[in-house]
Amino acid sequence: MKLSRRWVIRLIGVTISLLAVYFMVTQVDFVTLLASLRQARWGYLLPTIALLLLGLGTRALRWRALLSGGLPLHRAFSMMNVAYLANNILPLRIGELARIYLATRVDPPVPILKSTSTIVVERLLDLLSMVVLVALVLAAGPLPPEIQAAGLVSGGVVLVGFVSLIFLASNRTVTARWITVLVERVPFLRRLNPVQRLDEILDGLAPLTQLATLAQVFGWTAISWGFSLAAGYILMFAFYPQGDWAATALYIAAAAFAIAVPAVPGNVGPYELSIIGALVALGYTETETALAFAVVVHAANVFVHTGTGLIGFIQEGISLEQLTTGVQGIRQQQIGMVVQDVKRD
Repeated sequence: MKLSRRWVIRLIGVTISLLAVYFMVTQVDFVTLLASLRQARWGYLLPTIALLLLGLGTRALRWRALLSGGLPLHRAFSMMNVAYLANNILPLRIGELARIYLATRVDPPVPILKSTSTIVVERLLDLLSMVVLVALVLAAGPLPPEIQAAGLVSGGVVLVGFVSLIFLASNRTVTARWITVLVERVPFLRRLNPVQRLDEILDGLAPLTQLATLAQVFGWTAISWGFSLAAGYILMFAFYPQGDWAATALYIAAAAFAIAVPAVPGNVGPYELSIIGALVALGYTETETALAFAVVVHAANVFVHTGTGLIGFIQEGISLEQLTTGVQGIRQQQIGMVVQDVKRD
């Protein structure tokens, strides 16, 4: 029996998570690990959680700015929290699809492709922020060549992608002309109705063409990552004699990259391993302490996302089953649009 693409991705994710967990388990002494957890100064968790909550609020402000104020702030906040919780408990990271679906339930609804384009911009901004964090670490001291190369390549790709989006959004006529030429040379694309799709996508990118909005989006991005950096720095005091800004920047960037790796819901395994690798790269060689710290970092984020996500479900008046059904409807709607375009052609 042939496995579907989804099941293949799930099996790969489970395998990666199991391998990561197995590697960590075989590298630590559990007595020392438990001692690290017992000796942790748990009082630092409270300010960490508070800063993580502030970071979520600023991310909601950023998304609302990208939507040109198309959502009330409290709805943008609750939808994002539902999406983050969905990513933690459901496979294939369908949280962003959940956010797109929830945005279609407002009055007036946010078009699917418009929401999608704003989320793409968010991801590029976050990638750019991670590259900046790595650059700060590089400025603070030497890193292994592999990390330096990864940071430089990622930075170049993200910067080119972001500038390209701004160019496309600022030159809609030129972009439409290119699409028209492409369709003329590849007639099959006509079935996808690319001109109409392009209009909806560019609507989501339109805020990037407005200097005031662009500055606002960059500002909220910087503030939200600043809160994340401060939260990670403070949490280091729970396990280490002092905080380390360079180590904080590197392990946050590494964990953010690890989220993109196929894994079980919540990215258990790769998330912790990425943090350990970042700490070891900067000289934190006590594996048990690093693992204890990584587990607490992950647990703190899951705790915040679970609490705010459950509240988001209540605020949005939707159950997990309804959300799953809605996401499936979004997928079917996207397929339906393509089929309709094919029939029209």
